[in-house]
Amino acid sequence: MVVTICNVVKRQNSDGENFISLVISGGIEMVQSKMTGRFYATSRTTSIPSTFDEDFASTLIGQQIPGKIVRKECEDYQYTIPDSDEVITLGHTYEFVPESDLVPDSSIVF
Repeated sequence: MVVTICNVVKRQNSDGENFISLVISGGIEMVQSKMTGRFYATSRTTSIPSTFDEDFASTLIGQQIPGKIVRKECEDYQYTIPDSDEVITLGHTYEFVPESDLVPDSSIVF
């Protein structure tokens, strides 16, 4: 499994220092809507901090990294849907797990 670097964003830490994050995306997933029952295509996305400057990080867009983006339960928080005023409550986030840390899925039978 691999994730792809799809964007670079400038962020600021709690001390006010700027740093660069790599936005990464997993492969396409088909998810069934709980409301309509219809399927739609999506991809899990998250970001990881880096020590790169913005120019170098931008050259990494399109590169793939061995690993997976996994869903992780967390304390509920408010999230505003982009390009909308709708605010929803979420109880999960997504995080990157390197290939070396992935646990084989024992539910898969060959």
